[in-house]
Amino acid sequence: MSKIRWAVGIPTHARYSPLMTARLADIAAQAGVSEATVSRVLNGKPGVAAATRESVLAALDVLGYERPLRLRRRSAGLVGLITPELENPIFPALAQVIGQALTRQGYTPVLATQTPGGSTEDELTEMLVDRGVSGIIFVSGLHADTSADMQRYEQLRAQGVPFVLVNGFSPKVQAPFISPDDRAAMRLAVTHLVALGHERIGLAVGPKRFVPVLRKIEGFHSTMREQLGLTAPAVEELIQHSLYTLEGGQAAASALMERGCTAVVCASDMMALGAIRAARRLSREVPRDLSVVGYDDSPLIAFTDPPLTTIRQPVTAMGQAAVRTLLEEIGGTPAPHSEFVFMPELVVRGTTASGPGPSAGPVPRR
Repeated sequence: MSKIRWAVGIPTHARYSPLMTARLADIAAQAGVSEATVSRVLNGKPGVAAATRESVLAALDVLGYERPLRLRRRSAGLVGLITPELENPIFPALAQVIGQALTRQGYTPVLATQTPGGSTEDELTEMLVDRGVSGIIFVSGLHADTSADMQRYEQLRAQGVPFVLVNGFSPKVQAPFISPDDRAAMRLAVTHLVALGHERIGLAVGPKRFVPVLRKIEGFHSTMREQLGLTAPAVEELIQHSLYTLEGGQAAASALMERGCTAVVCASDMMALGAIRAARRLSREVPRDLSVVGYDDSPLIAFTDPPLTTIRQPVTAMGQAAVRTLLEEIGGTPAPHSEFVFMPELVVRGTTASGPGPSAGPVPRR
């Protein structure tokens, strides 16, 4: 019997020829579904039940047609890991934990990293799916961006690819999520600085559209109100958005010091190193003139000068949970499609000290 020849990744807008339509009718009859349903399955569109999807694929096999490349049986040995970049040390650290956990379970991790001007998350996902990975772990991906279209993940699920999403959450996506408790992290950092006598405490974070940023802001707001009695507008003046880079931290800290801040909580260790640089360029000493708290506890961060006080992400626990959850998905006994939240830890080192005292003046509480 002749076989259907498929191009890699048939576009969802493709129009079928009469010959292909006839074959769709055969597949639909064999599977006991409509031709429209067959078309949706072959094009990887969402909205098809898993049992129906399997019936269509089984019909292809029975009739002797080739499955589209992306719908063929998955390689049991490969698992994709997509990270936004590797310059921030927290991502290699998390990749190492995930890779080791996969290897112990007999899987081979395939690391796919986005680079400026390089492949996008969607392109990397398509590449991994085309190679037949058993599943994919996304770290700080588009699922954390509130402005992104979450339909891409439903399309991936429609293709039968299990996945787990790390560091970010969207109620629009039915999948397991693994996250640190960003609100609790801010509570730990601010409470520590208030106990040292600081009142002018700034927050340096990334763009506001990201879920972890929004959660950090929520935690910062609530703790500053509880600990210092500030109003929401007063707290908002102490928040500076920037990039998750050394340069971004430097710019944010410079702006916050201009507003009289004696302490800065940063959303990443890289930003915290930038804050220390900003203080030194303004002839201020850390921690005498400015206390700095980082976020992540990246490898080697304890050996900076001075050693960085930071919020430690539970990288090992999160990475192992991501792998365990994905393997449950692959094995057909999926974990609940909800968010698993892990508690961070305050690590006090050498970049925080007592506040400068009352001479700095009180924070306006309007």
